[in-house]
Amino acid sequence: METRRQFNLLPQDEAFLEQYGSPWETIINGSQWVLVHEFPTHEGYNHAKASIAILLTPGYPQAALDMVYVYPPLARTDGKPIRQVNANQSIDGKSWQRWSRHRTPQHPWRPGEDSLETHIFLIEDWFEREFGR
Repeated sequence: METRRQFNLLPQDEAFLEQYGSPWETIINGSQWVLVHEFPTHEGYNHAKASIAILLTPGYPQAALDMVYVYPPLARTDGKPIRQVNANQSIDGKSWQRWSRHRTPQHPWRPGEDSLETHIFLIEDWFEREFGR
């Protein structure tokens, strides 16, 4: 897979993604997006791996990263609905499933501590927690 680098990430974010091991890209599609391909989902979804897109919020890393976008769309194989995934976002010519998940007052974005790395770990948790509800 040929990966695009249409803008540079912070050195620590690039180092994390290289270590993470999944192919990744940076693209400009109206906004700056980080795409991570072959991202492991969780047992019980219709796809074992998918691509995720993360919008780099203007002002990041002081400003919080929020939500995740998934392609192809995920569904549970047990037929139960996934909450808050009914909106789609056009990114790079495809319709991505928006997972409307946010930090809480109990777990806010911590500038200087949180980063693309902690957001990706949070996404892993969202995919897993879907089966705990």
